[in-house]
Amino acid sequence: MPSKLAPERLFKCCGPGELDFNTTDDVKPLEGTIGQDRAMHALDFGLNFSDTGFNIYILGEGGTGKLTAIKMLLKEKAAREPVPPDWCYVYNFGDPDTPNAISLEAGRAAEFQKDMEEFVKSLKTDIPKIFESKEYEKQRSKVMEDFQKKQKGLFSELEGEAEQKGFAIKRTFAGLAMVPVKKSGEPLTEEEFEALDDKTKKKIEQIGKDLQEKLDDLVRTMRQEEKAVKESLNTVERETVLSVIGHLIEDLQNKYGKYDKIRDYLGNVREDILEHLEDFKPQQEEQTAPAMPFARPPRPEPSFVRYSVNVLVNNSGLTGAPCVFESNPTYNNLFGRLEYKFQFGAAITDFSLFKSGALHKANGGYLIVDALDLLRNVFSYEALKRALRNKEVKIEDIWEQYRAFTTAMLRPQPIPLDVKVILVGNPNIYYLLYSMDDEYRELFKVKADFDSFMDRTPEHIRKYAAFIALKCRESGLLPFDRTGVARIVEYGSRLAGHQEKITSRFRDVMDLVQESHYWAKSAGSPVVTSGHVEKALDEKIYRNSRISDRLRDLMLEDTLIVETSGAVVGQINGLAVMDMGDYSFGKPSRITARTYAGKAGVINIERETKMSGKIHEKAVLIITNYLWSKYAFKKPISLSASLTFEQLYEMIEGDSASCAELYTILSSIAGVPIRQCFAVTGSMDQNGEVQPIGGVNEKIEGFFEICRMRGLDGSHAVIIPERNVKHLMLKKEVVDAVREGKFSIYPISRAEEGIDLLMGMPAGQLDEQGNYPEGTLNRLVTKRLDEIAEAVKSRKEEAVAEAVKEEKKKENNNG
Repeated sequence: MPSKLAPERLFKCCGPGELDFNTTDDVKPLEGTIGQDRAMHALDFGLNFSDTGFNIYILGEGGTGKLTAIKMLLKEKAAREPVPPDWCYVYNFGDPDTPNAISLEAGRAAEFQKDMEEFVKSLKTDIPKIFESKEYEKQRSKVMEDFQKKQKGLFSELEGEAEQKGFAIKRTFAGLAMVPVKKSGEPLTEEEFEALDDKTKKKIEQIGKDLQEKLDDLVRTMRQEEKAVKESLNTVERETVLSVIGHLIEDLQNKYGKYDKIRDYLGNVREDILEHLEDFKPQQEEQTAPAMPFARPPRPEPSFVRYSVNVLVNNSGLTGAPCVFESNPTYNNLFGRLEYKFQFGAAITDFSLFKSGALHKANGGYLIVDALDLLRNVFSYEALKRALRNKEVKIEDIWEQYRAFTTAMLRPQPIPLDVKVILVGNPNIYYLLYSMDDEYRELFKVKADFDSFMDRTPEHIRKYAAFIALKCRESGLLPFDRTGVARIVEYGSRLAGHQEKITSRFRDVMDLVQESHYWAKSAGSPVVTSGHVEKALDEKIYRNSRISDRLRDLMLEDTLIVETSGAVVGQINGLAVMDMGDYSFGKPSRITARTYAGKAGVINIERETKMSGKIHEKAVLIITNYLWSKYAFKKPISLSASLTFEQLYEMIEGDSASCAELYTILSSIAGVPIRQCFAVTGSMDQNGEVQPIGGVNEKIEGFFEICRMRGLDGSHAVIIPERNVKHLMLKKEVVDAVREGKFSIYPISRAEEGIDLLMGMPAGQLDEQGNYPEGTLNRLVTKRLDEIAEAVKSRKEEAVAEAVKEEKKKENNNG
């Protein structure tokens, strides 16, 4: 018979003597992480390996400090790296739909932007002054006077010749024309012309034709002269303006001389200014208002946006490489956006409305993104892979492809991308992407796996205390004394489910630290003690345990039937864990079995009703094979057995009830009752070896609570796998009850060991003749199986005899 576990084996204390301080005020705050050596080694490798594709995925359970660790590492590493360059967009005078991207040293893009703003201000002020200056008017007037003088001379000469020949130059709707005139100077009327003789008329017509040709030649000459005058005026304007802006452009070119793109851009700016001087001239006010001012839009003001600089990335405030955490990785937040403004009912944009995304800001450094948030946002994941693969980041209107009508869009030059991307997420997403996405495997080659627990060593306990000290100082919490820290270490072992481990889910630890501070402050204590931590734990359980309390109430009133006294054939108390997300608790359940003559084997009622999971179905098959190997070594077994969880109306999954199910079948076969003051949990293999299960603490406490509420009498106990003893971190109430002899816990390593406890007789071993000894359960089981086999055989013989009798009767009738 297995021995009871001693109280000392049910819980591993963290004695205050293990801690060498009075309060956490005496402890140096934590620097770095705790117990994540493997993950930190992977991060160090990934951050220092610069080849393409070695981006990082950090995986682990929530609250294990993944994000905190990577931020801390990047803060230190990035500070030692150079500041990346600024990036800006400028107008592309050769291809306005493709703005140019320019890279400058950190801080110089904003300086360049300011210089261009000052330059445009100077243009707006100085150029109008030039056109209003006396010098400019003098040069312009001279050109116009020379033209008018030449024009007047040519026309005077022609007019004199025409006058001598009786003609004059008149302006008509078709232009200038030669018309015959009388001596008085008045034009010759048509009637007067018709009254002339034919010879005179022909002479007048010939003279008029010759003079008209000369006039046409003169007009053509004057038009060429006008063009020459315009060119002369433009030359005067360009030379005059260049005298003012030339040195401004040269100063900027000298200042940014090492940037070839800026020098070319400034040269294009100069030419564009000279080609658009009208935009700088003083605007003439309209003399009269239109009759219907609403019929057409007003003339837009001249725009000088093409001379502006759009600073996309300004790294002037950095002292190292950028580290960007994008909490909302939408496509626009990652890759930037094209903003629009509305003018006369139409949405328009230009290069000055480009806005940077997280990739632009992190370029030359590091970008941290939550993997689940990335996958939730449309287009973001695929676009990120494309950017990493092509090593460039583009600003695009991603919705353009889904519009019914395409519109003219800006296509800014892509910016070269040099960034280390760190995805942070849970293991499920990592393995899903790794198995389903080939590109993911090429781009994210470094896996940093954060563990959910660590060894409970003195070093880690000291770091636990340092972590608590850090959070107390950061959040302004009361200090913890040694007993308070020790209790939190014990809670860490409970969360880890292991006496030699402590949890690394620091979010849960931090929650307990904050709640313990609240109860200590409410009690007016200057420090947080173990009592306050225990109070916080009790209060948390009370807040979350409504469902577990309601289930226990149903058990106490026998609505849910759970026997804790007496003995019943083919019935046992199994144990399960119900996880509500924020609270897990153990729930006892009745498992029953019924056996009878037949050859159906073990029937899993849950399977037949499709309420059984795959693992549970496997467990039942293992039990079947164990029974057949145990009792069918001489001859086949003829047996039908049904197995079920009573009053359970949801899916059943897992194999932790294997031992309990075996005991109920054996009890039903042998007719030996099972003591209902016991509960059993444990998995088993085909050889009868008992295997560890999960949730052992919750299962024991769940059965303990119902027994305690009905009254502990020393007979109540739980049978668990021996391999689960190291996982025990039970509540103080359970440990105290065991210490007082009111409750017991028995570990077993083989399924047969529980039979003596449950049924009051040993299982029994085969003797030399292959028989089980009298007074053992196995002897009763084999005896009953033999009886069932004989009954089946007799029934079969009777059926055969009856069939023969019927056959003879038919033959006699036929004869």
